[in-house]
Amino acid sequence: MATQVQALYDFSGEPGTTEMSITSGEVLTLINTEIGEGWWEGRNSKGETGLFPAAYVRKMTQDESAPTKMAPAAPRYDQAADDWGDQQYSAGDSNYQRGASNEDGWDDDWDDDTYSEIGPGPQQNKAPLNPQPLAPLPGMPISDYNQHIEDTASTFSSVGTVRKSKFAPSSKVSGESYLLGTLNVEVSDSEKVYIVQDEDGYSWAPISQPYHVTVASPKKESKFKGIKSFIAYQLTPSFNNIQVSRRYKHFDWLHERLQEKFTLIPIPPLPDKQISGRYDEQLIERRRVQLQEFVDWMCKHPVLSKSEVWQHFLTCTDEKRWKAGKRQAERDNLLGLNYCVSLVVPEKALLHSQVEVVTEQCYTFIGSMDSSVKLLTNMCLAQTKRFQGPYKTDCQKTGEAFYNLGNALSLDEGTIVSTSKLTSAIKMTGGAYIEIGKMYEDQPKYDFEPLGDKFHLYKGIVGSFPDSLGNHKAAVQKKRECERLTNEQKMEIAQLNEIKRRTDVISYALLAEINHFKTQRTVDIKATMQKFLKQQITFYKKIVDKLEGALHQYDD
Repeated sequence: MATQVQALYDFSGEPGTTEMSITSGEVLTLINTEIGEGWWEGRNSKGETGLFPAAYVRKMTQDESAPTKMAPAAPRYDQAADDWGDQQYSAGDSNYQRGASNEDGWDDDWDDDTYSEIGPGPQQNKAPLNPQPLAPLPGMPISDYNQHIEDTASTFSSVGTVRKSKFAPSSKVSGESYLLGTLNVEVSDSEKVYIVQDEDGYSWAPISQPYHVTVASPKKESKFKGIKSFIAYQLTPSFNNIQVSRRYKHFDWLHERLQEKFTLIPIPPLPDKQISGRYDEQLIERRRVQLQEFVDWMCKHPVLSKSEVWQHFLTCTDEKRWKAGKRQAERDNLLGLNYCVSLVVPEKALLHSQVEVVTEQCYTFIGSMDSSVKLLTNMCLAQTKRFQGPYKTDCQKTGEAFYNLGNALSLDEGTIVSTSKLTSAIKMTGGAYIEIGKMYEDQPKYDFEPLGDKFHLYKGIVGSFPDSLGNHKAAVQKKRECERLTNEQKMEIAQLNEIKRRTDVISYALLAEINHFKTQRTVDIKATMQKFLKQQITFYKKIVDKLEGALHQYDD
């Protein structure tokens, strides 16, 4: 007898693809569980076949009746691996691991890949998947259930939702073990990061061997014999000229690792996760440009550019090495403030009052900058819409009006040469305005879109800075608590001095990052504004040339 499954949640299949919509409680006949990446194939009561997420159904026992629709039953605890797409719970462990069938695979879906996979047919909007979590299963520890709730919400998060990390417990990120001196980790000389003093204050040691990475040639690739398609971007580092292919979800994985590890360094943002029309060539190119902005910032940052997870992302071409590196990154102990054990800073003790002044100034600046970059990115979007909409339409309507006038005059021009020339000149004026309308439509990709892409980068970085400042503030607060304990003779002075020194290390890192951001934005914004104004000048000169050309048609 064929295996039957029952839908636990509603799922809307994407039209034009091999996906099949299912309804909560619906009974399906299972055809194939070897599709991969969490997809199964089945047949519904109407005889229709298609793919659906394995996590959305449960296998039914032979003794169960199979009505066409019934309330979804909670699976037994010992069936959890089947019901949640090969996820396995370890007793007493609040973090689940994926099953061995697709663990750490090169293309396994460690997150929802809605943003980089497509079907072979025409694309339409697809509603985000938000299944409601099950009630606690019998015998399940409450810690497992709470983690399950978080992971389910994370995996099926909708557009714009910030997902919680699935890999790093909060104790790893807090940095308390570093501050209290209980972190027992050896750091090799090659992994050490230096902070130096210069004329501008304290800075990260400069990059000894600068390099750049080109993001190019987005390609539509497929797997499962065309059942699933996706866009892959080709990255080529200048230090080896070896091209690697990365999907958007690989960038997403990298971004999550960087955010976990470097909590004192704002990580540049990835492109917005757009679903509607996301495979239009223009949108794919726009995403490539924003990925290039992300990559450029990474390459220019003295710490991020040489981080192990970033280098692995850039250079790994072997699947086994990718899996090993992926596991290593996900099990990294030097996360958050614990990473500061890698830092080598000046011996001089920092004056807390001076650090406080700098951080307060940074808070004020970041608040103002945040509003400014949001306003500017919105302006770029609005101007792009105006150029491609009203401005283009107005010019074309003007041109059509002049052209119609020329047609009307041509009906009565007779044999008079001057009248014929006037008619031709008016028609050419109309044609000039129609061409100017086309110029307005094309222009944003040369000025407002690049400007918006640059400030999309800064919007993400500026938006992350308060977290970095907050992490530093928490460390300072912890130091103050230790000072109070020392005053109450509950902590040795020697231990307090060590904590003060480690707090200084954290402060040095924040000061170095503030200076790096200041230096980088000065160079970036200057170059961006120069490019923008040059493009604007070129554009309006072309319009003047068009109008002058039309004017010359009226010369005798």
